[in-house]
Amino acid sequence: MEFIHAKKKDLSEIMQVIGQAQAYLASQHIEQWQNGYPNETAILKDIKNKESYIVKSEDSSLIATAMFTTRNEPTYKTIEGDWITETDASYGVIHRMAVNKGFRGTGIAKFIFNQCEQTLKHTKIQSMRIDTHEDNLGMQALLKKLGYVFCGVIYLDNSEKRLAFEKLIT
Repeated sequence: MEFIHAKKKDLSEIMQVIGQAQAYLASQHIEQWQNGYPNETAILKDIKNKESYIVKSEDSSLIATAMFTTRNEPTYKTIEGDWITETDASYGVIHRMAVNKGFRGTGIAKFIFNQCEQTLKHTKIQSMRIDTHEDNLGMQALLKKLGYVFCGVIYLDNSEKRLAFEKLIT
């Protein structure tokens, strides 16, 4: 598998995988991603900023997508709780992660987290932060399995509540 920067030509396949994730979340009665987000505009911005990544299989099929950045996330400035590191510390962030439905449960999400964490190690950034919907129990279980610690609650720009997690990268 390869974890590589997405390009504009990947947009259609990325949106297909995101569509599958939206349908899956809806089938689980999870409100996350049910309002037309993430949309092509968000993904194109990620691609332009070189923050959109894809996972390709050996046969070059697109099997997952994620946004990864080391720019601070504005919605993380205020938390009901406490981050492990200082609020204004440098950290990595993963957003908009989706796995092709044919590859769910095969360790692809863990692979994405590992790739991003390795990038942080190389750049000497000491933590990764992520948030998820309170009903997204699958993501919460994965985060706990990977050593992420629940830190509190943050609110998105649209006032939606999210559970916030952080992991020290050593």
